[in-house]
Amino acid sequence: MESLENQLLIAMPTMGDPFFSRTVTYICEHNDDGAMGLIINLPVELTLNELLEQIDADKPQLDSLEQQVLTGGPVAQQRGFVLHSPQDCWSSSLALSDEVMITTSKDILMALGTEQAPPQFMVTLGYAGWGPGQLEKEIAENSWLTTPADNKILFETPIEQRWQKATEKLGIDLAHLSSDVGHA
Repeated sequence: MESLENQLLIAMPTMGDPFFSRTVTYICEHNDDGAMGLIINLPVELTLNELLEQIDADKPQLDSLEQQVLTGGPVAQQRGFVLHSPQDCWSSSLALSDEVMITTSKDILMALGTEQAPPQFMVTLGYAGWGPGQLEKEIAENSWLTTPADNKILFETPIEQRWQKATEKLGIDLAHLSSDVGHA
């Protein structure tokens, strides 16, 4: 099995699950035990300022923190994940690649909007998870396309354009894709 870590998982236009319709998911972990990823283009009705105020009412509201919080997936939606550019100073971080880390500790949230914050970041609530072999089966069934992760898509592309930009990276027009599964 080839690992899909540090790949973008792009939902096909024919995706049957309405939760994942037109989503792009960054795959954080993929091994024999399954896969875990964060949806990067599904905002919730909550800004980063509002989330941080719920955690610490004394945290000042900052214009730089008006970005949307994202739904990372349907699992553990009360749990926060910060996908960010590399920085080794947080309590609970894991390097996912040379360019991306994930942190789950409160200390990074409290640093957002300050000089200590990572230059690039997004905050998600929850994650997407697949059991052993489940993701591979879904890919074989034509539910997903994959492409290497791209920091421009992760951190610089507006949320509502990420699915389109990820599909463009593949060099295909999804309007011309068939939902039929088969072999040439």
